[in-house]
Amino acid sequence: MSDSSSAPPLDLIASLKKPILWAFAAGLLAAIVTLFLPNYYMSDARLLPVESKALGGNLGGLASAAAAFGVSVPGGDGNDANFVDILNSRSLKEQLLQTEFLFHARSWRFGAEKVEKRTLYDYLDEKNKSRALRELDKVFSASRDLKSKIIFITAETKSPELSQLVVQKALSFLEAFLKEKGRTRGGAKAAFAESRLADARMEMDQAEEAWRRFLEVNRNYQSISDPAVRLKGSRLENELRLRQQLVTTLAMNREQALLEEKNDIPILNVMDAADFPTEKSKPSRSIIVLAVA
Repeated sequence: MSDSSSAPPLDLIASLKKPILWAFAAGLLAAIVTLFLPNYYMSDARLLPVESKALGGNLGGLASAAAAFGVSVPGGDGNDANFVDILNSRSLKEQLLQTEFLFHARSWRFGAEKVEKRTLYDYLDEKNKSRALRELDKVFSASRDLKSKIIFITAETKSPELSQLVVQKALSFLEAFLKEKGRTRGGAKAAFAESRLADARMEMDQAEEAWRRFLEVNRNYQSISDPAVRLKGSRLENELRLRQQLVTTLAMNREQALLEEKNDIPILNVMDAADFPTEKSKPSRSIIVLAVA
């Protein structure tokens, strides 16, 4: 006698048919949605470490070259340790936000390309500057590899041209900042030397005039029997020589200060300039579809 209460055979294909259809539908829907997601393009630039002046000529160059290959030379740290802080500073980012860029962009992925001219603040479309700065952190970044000491500057926007322009403008702002601060520091020494030289030249002119007036009356003062006249003549002559030596010394100090002013400004060693990205950096549509399905 057969067992009427036994379970019906399991149809594996029928049980998986509905989940497969749902997965296919979800994947198809995700594929359609991703088609309308905008493409993003990333442009980047790399800076080599700045040579350390303390190491001197050949060793400084060796440290810079070795650092580029990930080899650390003791004492080889340059003046670029603060470059990342400057690039990520609020003041530089505010300058980026206020800069007007001319670039090509699409209103949507399949839309026609058109020329736009607007600031980065308008591009981010935020209500206030604080929100725009937070959003800019997602668009622009600067970092430094601790091992190779190479600085990476990147920008990622919906326009490949805009991404490149943002990186280029950040580099120009960094260079301008370094020049301004370098001149401010070294310029103070040069300005003091210039001011002191002008005073010394005035004092030398006064000493020359006093010496000239004395010689008009006492041309052969050394043969005069009056010791007071000979003493005054010697004193005026020595004073003039002292003033002349002082002017010479201060002129040399001024030239040295001007050289130091230029040496105080770090030079940006651009390893790779900002590139024009031709391939999108995101979104990865295939991964999105697989993840949804």
